[in-house]
Amino acid sequence: MTSDLKLSALETGIDIIKSVVKTLPDKPGVYRMYNKNDDPLYIGKAKSLKKRVVSYTKTEQLPIRLQRMVAETIRMEIVTTHSEIEALLLESNLIKKLQPRYNILLKDDKSFPYVLITQDHKYARIAKHRGPQQVKGRYFGPFASNAAVDESLILLQKIFLLRNCSDSFFAARTRPCLQYHIKRCSAPCVKKITASEYNESVKQAVDFISGKSSKVQEYLAAKMHTASEDLDYETAALYRDRIAIITRLIARQRINVEGISDCDIVAIVDNSGQTCVQVFFFRHGRNFGTESFFLAHTQGATIEEKLEAFLNQFYADREPPKKVLLSHKPEEFDLIKSSCREHFGKAISWEIPRLGKKKELIDHALSNAKDAISRKVNESASMGRLFDEVATTFGLENRPSRIEIYDNSHVQGTHPYGVMVVADETGFNRKAYRKFAIKSAQPGHGGDDYAMMREVLSRRFARAEQEDWQLPELMLIDGGLGQLNAVLQVMEELEIQGVTIVGIAKGEQRNAGREKFFMPAQEPFTLEHNSPTLHFLQRLRDEAHRFAIGTHRAGRQKSMVKSKLDEIAGIGPKRKKALLHHFGSVRGISAASIHDLMVVDGINETVAKIIYSHFHD
Repeated sequence: MTSDLKLSALETGIDIIKSVVKTLPDKPGVYRMYNKNDDPLYIGKAKSLKKRVVSYTKTEQLPIRLQRMVAETIRMEIVTTHSEIEALLLESNLIKKLQPRYNILLKDDKSFPYVLITQDHKYARIAKHRGPQQVKGRYFGPFASNAAVDESLILLQKIFLLRNCSDSFFAARTRPCLQYHIKRCSAPCVKKITASEYNESVKQAVDFISGKSSKVQEYLAAKMHTASEDLDYETAALYRDRIAIITRLIARQRINVEGISDCDIVAIVDNSGQTCVQVFFFRHGRNFGTESFFLAHTQGATIEEKLEAFLNQFYADREPPKKVLLSHKPEEFDLIKSSCREHFGKAISWEIPRLGKKKELIDHALSNAKDAISRKVNESASMGRLFDEVATTFGLENRPSRIEIYDNSHVQGTHPYGVMVVADETGFNRKAYRKFAIKSAQPGHGGDDYAMMREVLSRRFARAEQEDWQLPELMLIDGGLGQLNAVLQVMEELEIQGVTIVGIAKGEQRNAGREKFFMPAQEPFTLEHNSPTLHFLQRLRDEAHRFAIGTHRAGRQKSMVKSKLDEIAGIGPKRKKALLHHFGSVRGISAASIHDLMVVDGINETVAKIIYSHFHD
């Protein structure tokens, strides 16, 4: 693209923006810019739409990133709001949903796990929960990782002997399970403990995870002394061991800094072309873990602008704790504070500490962010070398920026799915993964893998012009010469060029390490069994296989649930959801008595008899 063409595109973008400015009110709102493919380029908010949008016509004052955005702009959409705060909230939600190319983006955004103690069963269970909090119960968190929440669940089981099984598993027990024998459950399923005793254990667990550790220790100590006085030394020893577990945990996790019982510590670092935000989660005075977040599309932005973008996206759908400590003052700080206060309906204390213990915590978070960047840079360099070796192995002129891996999964043609896994120099790009429900398969006639792959690729490359579906330089297919030829035929029919295609087939007896690689107009070849390139290609192939099998199983399970319950008259979506939630599975529903079924919300005696008859007549 010549500089003249670039200048022409920039002038066209400026003209389009100027034409929009003429129609804009001097009101708050949100604006969106789109390119020729109707992909969102940028989403912004403004106190005054007219004043903000006109600034994009003064391109000499814009960073290079936004100059490119203006040059690609073909049209704009405008939404006015009642207030600047409303505009900020709308902007944050749209950025998270649409992921525009030129916005600063929180790349690793995800939901965090919580500990759930249910309240919809006579004997509460503890579980790890991620996602919308729709199950009735108490939620504790967020925890920074699965490992952190798993550790807490194990501790809660060891100390309070709470069940973690599904309701259907619980209902089917006739004798204690393994959890009872390894002293992680009190076996309420077979009445090894009374309901009142179990509920007291639940209450103590809630107190403990809510930060009332001293109160719980006092309770356990009293129980220990009572057992000792009754000469029940075995029980006394159990209470003693539980007290010891709590004491060790408090010593390891307790922080003695006034005012940060519930607090997020947020520190941002720019280094080596990377921007990392480190977040520590403290709840009830305990460290619930830490997580590193990397930002994308940050070129030309100040560290204050980057922190603003992070906070707006991170707290768009996560309620902040009572206090947030920051390493830097973000742009539009007052607006961020006001929007959080209005959105979550509570006052939040924001601090940028300069001295004392709080500053030490910030420094610790900054150090963790720097270490995370160092690891990422080293991993990126290592990944770059692997991509170079892959390019050499398969005769690519340059290092590939995008590798796509394809696989299918089905059982005799039933519930067939094809998947696309994407890797780039940062690793697996899970946001770019795609699954395809195969429409052409004929159940009961076996699985035609060639036809399935043909359908998947036809649907995938029909979208090649869309931004999130850009062409890869390299495609890996799970299969041998037959699969390769089927793919080549599809690519020729679709007139797709410039993509290197390689089939990966396991060797004799399907042993890993003896893979054969198939390429057009070449003899199959193998790589040394200890080759780093081979191990990398195996990882790519195995990830596609994992994703394909998981997708197939999820589809099969969904179909099984649908076919079994949808056959029952009078069972609509609401009742079906209530039944599955209560019993955990169709199997649990089929094993339930009429009385058990009537316990479920919305199931009266008549409906319970219909369900029971369906599974037993």
